Amino acid sequence: MADIFDQDRVFFPEDPELRVLGSVEKLAQWRHRNRGPAFMRIGRRIAYHGTDLNAYLNAQRVDPNGEAVQ
Repeated sequence: MADIFDQDRVFFPEDPELRVLGSVEKLAQWRHRNRGPAFMRIGRRIAYHGTDLNAYLNAQRVDPNGEAVQ
């Protein structure tokens, strides 16, 4: 599957690219509930590595027919 996020970049919740996953508030709820993509704490800031975001999206993939090639 093609990567949506740049593998070598660090993304912050306010970055517009993360709107693919949901709002800033939705990401905060997921972190609080230990759901969603892996994240890092940098002091008081939250960051997401591109490889973790792509891995999370790939894990959410659903193939109802079981015919798609991975």
